[in-house]
Amino acid sequence: MVAKGQRINDRYEIQKLIGEGGMANVYLAHDTILDRKVAVKVLRGDLSDDEKFVRRFQREALNASSLSHPNIVEIYDVDEDEGNFYIVMEYIEGKTLKQMIKRRGVLTLPETIDIVLQLIDALSVAHDSYIIHRDIKPQNIMIKENGLVKITDFGIAMALNSAQLTQTNSVMGSVHYLPPEQASGKGSTIRSDIYSLGIMMFEMLTGKVPFKGDSAVEIALKHIKEEMPSVRSINPVVPQSVENVILKATAKNPKNRYRDVREMAEDIKTCLDEERQDEERITFKYPEIDFSETNTKAIKVKETKKEEPSKPVAKKIEEEVDPEEESNNKKIKIIIGIVSTLVLLLFIMFIVVPKVSESRSIEVPDVYGMEINKAEKMLKKSGFKVDRKKRNSDSIDAGLVIETDPKRNSSAKKKSIITIYYSAGSKSIKVKDYTGKNAYEIKAKLELSDIVVNIEEKEVTDSAKYKNKTQLVIDQSVEKGKVLKAGEVITLYIPKILNTYPDMVADEWDKDRASEFCEKYGLTLKVNYKETEDKEDGIILAQSPKAGEEIFENDTLRIVVSKKVTTTTTKATTTTTKAEDGVN
Repeated sequence: MVAKGQRINDRYEIQKLIGEGGMANVYLAHDTILDRKVAVKVLRGDLSDDEKFVRRFQREALNASSLSHPNIVEIYDVDEDEGNFYIVMEYIEGKTLKQMIKRRGVLTLPETIDIVLQLIDALSVAHDSYIIHRDIKPQNIMIKENGLVKITDFGIAMALNSAQLTQTNSVMGSVHYLPPEQASGKGSTIRSDIYSLGIMMFEMLTGKVPFKGDSAVEIALKHIKEEMPSVRSINPVVPQSVENVILKATAKNPKNRYRDVREMAEDIKTCLDEERQDEERITFKYPEIDFSETNTKAIKVKETKKEEPSKPVAKKIEEEVDPEEESNNKKIKIIIGIVSTLVLLLFIMFIVVPKVSESRSIEVPDVYGMEINKAEKMLKKSGFKVDRKKRNSDSIDAGLVIETDPKRNSSAKKKSIITIYYSAGSKSIKVKDYTGKNAYEIKAKLELSDIVVNIEEKEVTDSAKYKNKTQLVIDQSVEKGKVLKAGEVITLYIPKILNTYPDMVADEWDKDRASEFCEKYGLTLKVNYKETEDKEDGIILAQSPKAGEEIFENDTLRIVVSKKVTTTTTKATTTTTKAEDGVN
């Protein structure tokens, strides 16, 4: 355990413990060189004694430090000091997603989608760098007051391995989000992070994890064998299109999941669209339970072993056949040969030839700008199957074709599927009156329509009225009824609560409490002492600024503190202390 006031590497001064985990403790510290708050994560003692783990941890943490993204907690330093292995990272003032779920129970659909899209944005950058997190869970997701999401623990997560499934204290939090391939001891891929994202999405919309058990192993087995529970049976507000996103992300067979997080993001962005309201429950192409190749290999080995002893037996029977029987056998073989040849010819004529014809590549017609129904008829007439998908467009009128996949004039096999992307018109919304509603929920909804949303504080005359309501919209830059198109901007204003001085005299504060108050708000404290007979030592008798006045950083708070009268006359003394920056 690291003590308050201790300096790590003669640089990071520990201020307080802010988090405890199975693998590490997290401390708020002051970087004395760069004069800033940082979070220092110190590895647990038993992990520090494991040389193999430490080497891997340091390597992976250094790799993760190369990631630069607004939604990834920045790693500043990785080192060791007197046997303590630590990482220094960006300090985030906020709460974890786990804390948010525990407090709220269930998050709204727009909130959930906004959080997941931010996580996907971060993971896409990590995956592009061939870095897999391997431990995506709500405890590793920080959410700031302004709604910005941050992923933590890239270094530690990558250094862990499946052997820790036996370490109950360190894995019980992670096993609820563990992909089946990791649970069964196989390697991780980018689709493993997608599975964990899907489990988190389930938890955000239901307030609970899908699989529970008395031990980590029991829960891991459920990830491998049990069917994913229905989100809609727990939270009927969730549409089937959203449940389909979760089911695809959490498919037990990685082949049935999204290819990458970007494909998942594209699906999520349209999951609340009107045309997907009557979507059917998703079905999978590949089997869900037996997704490994182990069983197939085992069957092949057994078949080979069975064939080997059959050869001498066949030879022995052949030797015992008499000449008449052998003649009959030859006639039968000739008849079988003729029949087989006829069957083969028929197979070639009616199966192979049509298939070869179907596989012949033909040119995809140019249907760009054509009305969707006419374009579909033209493609079908050319021998293709057709799938339709809508897309917003500012330049193409609604109902007209934007493009096809495969593209026009390219080659595609006959009877293959051509996807037509046609215009749904310009993506726009009619502005409503958002006052009194949660600014971050409104931001998430508007951003689904590609509206740029800024959230700014605005001073209010009656701060007390907005206590515990700091996220409510009090004003907006675009009036109700105006139409905004994709890319246009709206600003939502939330109350700026002014911090004011308390009545330290009436509440009989002492000097120590005033000192803590100054540390919290970055104030300078000046203390004068006054002898008194009716007050205990250290009680505040007067203050300046007065109670109710606004607090400004770097202000000076002057207080007069009681001092018991003694037999020896003592002159009034004055002391000055400077609050440490960044103490919560």
